[in-house]
Amino acid sequence: MNLTGEMLIGQKAVKGSRDPIQAINPATNERLEPGYAGGTQAEVDQACQLAWDAFDAYRETSLEDRAVFLETIADEIEALGDALVERAVAESGLPQARIQGERGRTCGQLRMFAKTVRAGEWLDVRVDPAMPDRQPMPRGDLRQRHIALGPVVVFGASNFPLAFSVAGGDTASALAAGCPVIVKAHAAHPGTGELVGRAIQAAVKKCGLPEGVFSLMFGSGREVGTALVSDERIKAAGFTGSRSGGIALWKAAQSRPEPIPFYAEMSSINPVFPLPAALKARGEEMGKAFVGSLNMGAGQFCTNPGLVIALKGPELDAFLKAAGEAVEKSGAQTMLTPGIFEAYEQGVQSLQESGKAQEVARGQKDESPNQCQAGLFKTSAQDFLSSEALQGEVFGSTSLVVECADEAELKKVAEHLEGQLTATLQMDDADLDAARKLLPTLERKAGRILVNGWPTGVEVCDAMVHGGPFPATSDSRTTSVGTAAIHRFLRPVCYQDLPEGLLPEAIKNDNPLKLRRLVDGKREQ
Repeated sequence: MNLTGEMLIGQKAVKGSRDPIQAINPATNERLEPGYAGGTQAEVDQACQLAWDAFDAYRETSLEDRAVFLETIADEIEALGDALVERAVAESGLPQARIQGERGRTCGQLRMFAKTVRAGEWLDVRVDPAMPDRQPMPRGDLRQRHIALGPVVVFGASNFPLAFSVAGGDTASALAAGCPVIVKAHAAHPGTGELVGRAIQAAVKKCGLPEGVFSLMFGSGREVGTALVSDERIKAAGFTGSRSGGIALWKAAQSRPEPIPFYAEMSSINPVFPLPAALKARGEEMGKAFVGSLNMGAGQFCTNPGLVIALKGPELDAFLKAAGEAVEKSGAQTMLTPGIFEAYEQGVQSLQESGKAQEVARGQKDESPNQCQAGLFKTSAQDFLSSEALQGEVFGSTSLVVECADEAELKKVAEHLEGQLTATLQMDDADLDAARKLLPTLERKAGRILVNGWPTGVEVCDAMVHGGPFPATSDSRTTSVGTAAIHRFLRPVCYQDLPEGLLPEAIKNDNPLKLRRLVDGKREQ
C-alpha cells in the first residue's frame, strides 16, 4: 500500500492544508516521506458530523455484527504484512521483533473485545418487574441497560505505534462500546497511522457500517486535538502522553459548556520496594533483574521502574553493586524521537545537577543519533522528600534508589508519592508483616500492585488494571487495558413502563440475546 499523506475522513482521503508533519527515523535522523499536512476546523467539523450521523445506527448494531467488525479490523491489519512492520520500525527505531509482538497484541485485543461484545455482560441488564399490587405504593416496570456515550476522540501514543495508537486499546474499547472514533494520529509515526487507519477504513466498508464510524486526522501542535475535544458532538476522549499535553486537553474537555470524560494516562515512576528478607536472600539476583526491566525498550514504557525504595544497609549495597554492574554493561538504545531523547537527557542532567543524587553507574555510550545511555542514581530519603527535582519522571532507562534509615522513613516516602500505574513488592515469607503494613498505602497510590515481578509488560486480559490516581491518569476509576476498559465509554439508561414494542432487545421479556441478567434481585443463569 502506497502512503499518500492524507487524512481519512469517513471513507474519503483528504489532503490537509496546515503545516505538514514528517516522521523522522530516530536511528538516523532521516526524514521519511511523505509529509502529512494538518487538518483545519473544516475537517474537524466534517469528521465530527460524520461520527454524529453514524452514532445512533452504530450503537444499535447487533452484538454479532459489532464483534465481526472488530475481528475484521484485526484481519485487515494482519493483511498489511511486512509493509506495516517495516514502516513502524523506521518511524520508531524499535526492533522488528518488538513491532511484530505489538501487532500481535493489537490484533489480539481487538479479538478479545469481540468476545466481550458477544458475551454482552457489559450491558449490565437489570430488570425489576412491575408490582402493581404492592402496598403502600405500587412499583412500575423498571429496566436498565448500558448504552454508548457518543463519538470518541483517541490520541495516539508515541511509545506504542500500534497497541496504544490508531487501532489501540482506546479505539478498540470505544468501538466495542458502540462509539464512533476519530483518531488524532501521533506525529512520530504518521505513516504507520495511515496504514492502520486504512485497514480500519476498509473494515468499515466491508462490514457495511456508516462511514463516520471511523476517521483519522493529522495536525502539528494542539490545534486539531483541542478542536476535537472541544466539539459538542464529541462525548469522551482517550489520551496517552505527556503530563503537560494531557492536562491541557483535560482542561479543554472540562471547560466546555458540556464537560466530557477525558481519560488521560500521563506520568508514573512505578516504585519498587525490595523488602529486607528478600534483599538479604537474593539482592544480587534482584539487582540484575531490575536492570533488565529498566532497560526494556530503552525505558520508554509507562510502567518502567523509575524508583527503588529500600532500607539502607549491606543488603541494599549488594543490590546496588549488582544493579550498577548490569547498568555499566548496558548498551545504548535508540529512543523513539529526537524530542524524547532531548527530554531524557534533560531529566538525567537534572538528577546530576540536583546536588542530592549520587551517580551509581552509567551505561555504554553511542555516538549515533538519539541513543539512550542507561543510568542509576541514589539518594537519601530526606533529600528525596525535600527535592522536587528528584521526584519527577525521567522517561527512559534511568532509575533512582532512595535509601531509608528505617521502616518509618520508608513508609513516609511511600506516603509522599504521587499516584502511580504500578507499585512492586519484592518480598520473601519473612517480609509478610512489612508488606502488610505497606499494602494500604500502595492500594491508595497505584492501580496495579505486583509481588516478585517487574512492572514492564502489561497483560491484556479481563482482570488487568492499567490506570491509577493522578497524575498516572486523570481518572483512577478506569483502566485503559483489559476488557473493563469498555465501561469508559458507556452510561446506564433506565426504562420505566415502556411497552414491549419499544424495549431494546437486551431488556425484552423473552431475553432474545440470552444475556445473564439481574431480574428482581436474582441473577439469571
